[in-house]
Amino acid sequence: MLDPVVETLAAEPVATVTKVDVDADQQLAQSYGVRGVPTLVLFTDGEQAEEVVGMQGEERLRSQIERYAEW
Repeated sequence: MLDPVVETLAAEPVATVTKVDVDADQQLAQSYGVRGVPTLVLFTDGEQAEEVVGMQGEERLRSQIERYAEW
């Protein structure tokens, strides 16, 4: 499962992490074109920067997040 990885990354101060239940908020999921679960949408400066679909390892997700993090 991706939940433990997301929880670990959410605990770090590099980025803000928010989880959305796509079943409960189908309109939001549709507005971002989510077709598969899990889908992670990365934002920078309020704009969508990247979409990651499918299971990802912690190190890969961390490096993707850090590319957009403001230092």
